[in-house]
Amino acid sequence: MKKWSEIAEIQPLASKILTNSIQKSRISHAYLIHGERGTGKEAIARILAKVLFCENKIDADPCDNCLTCKRIDSGNHPDVHWIEPDGLSIKKEQIEDLQKEFKYSGLESARKVYIIKDADTLTTNAANRILKFLEEPNMETTAIMLTENSQSILSTIRSRCQVLDLQPLNPDQFQRQLLESGVFEGNVALVSALTNNIDEAIALNEDEWFAQARKLVVQLVEMFIVKPEEVYLYIHNQWLVHFKERKQIEQGLDLLLLAFKDILHYHIEYENLVLYRKQDEKVEQAALFFSQEQLLSILQSILQAKRKLKQNVHQTLVMEQLTLHIQR
Repeated sequence: MKKWSEIAEIQPLASKILTNSIQKSRISHAYLIHGERGTGKEAIARILAKVLFCENKIDADPCDNCLTCKRIDSGNHPDVHWIEPDGLSIKKEQIEDLQKEFKYSGLESARKVYIIKDADTLTTNAANRILKFLEEPNMETTAIMLTENSQSILSTIRSRCQVLDLQPLNPDQFQRQLLESGVFEGNVALVSALTNNIDEAIALNEDEWFAQARKLVVQLVEMFIVKPEEVYLYIHNQWLVHFKERKQIEQGLDLLLLAFKDILHYHIEYENLVLYRKQDEKVEQAALFFSQEQLLSILQSILQAKRKLKQNVHQTLVMEQLTLHIQR
């Protein structure tokens, strides 16, 4: 997506707000863009950055042909800074480096833009340093923060930003797009529950690591039922070996969350909502083993595990605690 008209197809309100601001030269000094994966956060940030630097704008759109636009697209513009988590979080040192950059005037203009991905992973110290930027805004500086969880952002930061809440994508329309793009029909429901980004969904469909991840999740649920005494070893010898990096760990918990949701849906006779279609027998078996009360508690504990990861609790401890809770 390179034009506001393309953004408007999936985020009409956000597109209208931003194009009006651009046309009236009332761009905010700071934006907090909140939305699920695939809802257009990065595309919006990139178009906005290009608008701020492009000298050949067409109404509210960047030209997309000049050297400036191309450098921003490639991540090589010296005055557009992208910051993303170093490991599990955005650390104080990363913000300190950014502050040093901002002591100097822009290399090609007086303007600077910084875009913070996964802003909810800012450590407390890093968040407080960002707050200083926002409390003393420079007219030539624009901050764009992207997050899937705006409630984890300091209220003092939120209050100093223009907040844009992006709408979830239409699931039926998205699944039709996936089928048209060649995604295997048996995978469509599951991958669309994990992401709203069509490129990411297609990549998951073709990824051997993801196929193995699905198997490990199903095996883990089965072990809670058949071999509960071996679950702890399974976590250490299989799960933690496969799910290593931050995104992989989060995806593993997302898959586990969806698996237990399937069991609950089967329990309450909403089989049409089940995502792990190939494992119907195992889902039915799990529905007989876990009560509805247990399932609701397990779903809450998985969500809590996801929050702990965001708070930089070590993944081994997170999984050990989650395992103990599910075994109760």
